[in-house]
This record gives sequence, structure tokens and C-alpha cells, in this order.
Amino acid sequence: MLVAAAFIGSGTVTACTIAGVSFGYALLWAMLLSVMATMVLQEMSAGLGIITQMGLAEVIKQELPNKYVKMTVVGVILSAIVIGNAAYEAGNIGGGALGLEALFGSSFTGYFPFLIGFLAFILLYMGNYKVLEKVFISLVLLMSLSFIITALLTKPNVILILKGLFLPNVNNDNILTVIALVGTTVVPYNLFLHASLVGEKWKSKDDLKYARRDTYLSIFLGGFVSMSIIVAAASVDLMRIDNVMDMAKALEPLYGTSARYFMGIGLFAAGVTSAITAPPAAAYVASNCFGWKEGLKDVRFRIVWMVILGLGVFFLSFNIKPIEVIKFAQIANGVLLPVIAIFLLWIVNRSTVMGAYRNTTIQNVMGIAIVLLAVFLGVKSILKVLELI
Repeated sequence: MLVAAAFIGSGTVTACTIAGVSFGYALLWAMLLSVMATMVLQEMSAGLGIITQMGLAEVIKQELPNKYVKMTVVGVILSAIVIGNAAYEAGNIGGGALGLEALFGSSFTGYFPFLIGFLAFILLYMGNYKVLEKVFISLVLLMSLSFIITALLTKPNVILILKGLFLPNVNNDNILTVIALVGTTVVPYNLFLHASLVGEKWKSKDDLKYARRDTYLSIFLGGFVSMSIIVAAASVDLMRIDNVMDMAKALEPLYGTSARYFMGIGLFAAGVTSAITAPPAAAYVASNCFGWKEGLKDVRFRIVWMVILGLGVFFLSFNIKPIEVIKFAQIANGVLLPVIAIFLLWIVNRSTVMGAYRNTTIQNVMGIAIVLLAVFLGVKSILKVLELI
């Protein structure tokens, strides 16, 4: 559930909303492709974590023989994940605050980022995986129901949905939206988060089947929710949309204020779940890179996630727009995803690491296809960001 919670954040909700408003059901196939790619990579990451009982960055560091290559790779991973997560944390908290604004009005808007930051701080400081998991299950289910009900309220056309799912259509007009949908679903930091967290829940190789089932179920749910947002947005009669609450307002004349409240609840849950996953993901990467004692209650681990969380609240509270930092994070994400996918594929094929549990031929074929897709989209996203600078 933490993986599902991590990739359905405010950015995902907004990207899916824009996809639906701009192209109707036509880009549902891109989300379906993203979900399949996420399942393949996250299953590899989970298997690696259970077999080795180590994090992804730790295994990469261990398997690289050359000291200089090791330092370069670790430096890229550390800077991209930690700095990138600090930038995106502001978006997560902002999305949650927007959801609260939809529910309670704008009278206390300035306090909402502090409220969400405080809630995230309390849950993370407790340092209890089982408590976190229960909170995430509750929030993800709340978010899922909210967005699915919103989609059902729009009475979607099932035939058009099936066409959008299984008839891919890529052109110059929609390519950047396709990149956004894939990029917001196949998230590099989730690979690190998953490999580290499976060790908190499962200790034995016999648990691999349970981890697989857990991975498939949670990612399928996350993908279904993302598709529901696209479906809901497809019914909105707007030429331009700036954020997800624009969609809720546009739905009001047709479906009443209930749509606004369902969207508000869903966006709040999406923002909070991602706000709680991004800081520990950065902390796990730092722990792996520096060889700290990995654990939710480790002092250095806590310092890293506190800094990430604090920066997110700071950016929102003082209206500092971390545009340049976010641009760097997008460039880093574009470079990092194919690089991490290649390293992950390399490691899960090493018998010295995985033993009898290394990748099958089918997994490798799918993994290589995902790497090629990641390289293509990474280059596209980098070129687009460089155009905007």
C-alpha cells in the first residue's frame, strides 16, 4: 500500500486530470502501460529486498567494483532522490492543502500546510511500520473510493473507455502528456522505498509469493484510481484546467457539490499519503548510500526525513516556488529512471546476489522493453525541461 500511496500523489492527480480534460479517454492506454511497467520493476525491487534484506542503493554500492564509478553512481542517486524529493514534497503538501480548502473553505488556507506537515511528522516520528501501513490502507481506500465515485458520477461511455485502453495513439500534441503519465507512475524513488520496506514486513524467501501478491494488488488499485481520475476529467467541458479542483468546480453544475467534496477528500488523501512516503524514501536512500543503520527510528534517518518534510512545508508556507529545484528534479528523474532500471535489471540477474531467484527470461524481456521506454521518455523530458529554462 505504501507503493500505491507513493505514486498517487498530487502530481499524479493533476497529470491524470489534464490528460482527461485535454484528450478524453484517449490516453488511458498510457496509464495501463505505466501500471504494467511499475508492476514489473516493483516486483524486481521487492524480490531484491526480500532475498538480500538490503536496500537497492546498498546492493548497487556493494556490486560496483570500481571505487570512482561507485562514488559517481551513489552521488547521482543521492542528489537526485534527496533533492528531488524535497522539491516534490512541496507539491504533495500543497495538494493535500488544496483538498482541505475544498472541504473547509479558504478561511484557514495559510494553516493547512502546517497541519498536513504536522500530521506527517507525527506518523513518521512514531517509527512503527505496522501503524504506518494501517494509516496508508485507510487513506488509500478513502482516496480510491472518492475518485472512483467521482468517475461513476460522470456516467462514462464504456465503449470509448475500452478504445482508450487498448488502442494506443501517440502524436505531437499528446506526447508530453504521455510522458507525464508514465513519469508520475513509474517513480524511481519507489524502487528504493519498496526494496527497503519489504524487509520491515517479510524476512524469509518463502514470503516472496506474498510480496508479489501484495505488489500486484496495490499497484493495480493505484492504477485503477488513476484511470478513474482520467475518466472523471474526460467529462469536464473546459478548454483549460490548471489544477484538479478546477475539475471539481466544473462538475458541480451536473452532479452538485458532492463531486467537489469527493474530489477534495481524494486530493487530501493523495497529498497526505505522498507527503508521508517521499521523506522516508529519501532517508532510506541516504542510509543505503552512507551505510547507516537502516531503520525508521535511527536518529540520522529521522534527520533526513525531517529536513525533506520541513523544506516542503517551508516552500508552501512562505510562497517560495521552488521552480528551479523542481526543474532540476525533473531532469534528474529523466536521467535516473533508465539508469536505475538498468542497475536493477543487472542486479536481479546476478547469481551472487539473487541465487536461484534471479530473473526469468520473460522478466528480462519485459525489463529491457521498460528500460528502452524509460530512455526514450527520459530524453524527451530532459529536452522539454531545457526548452523551458
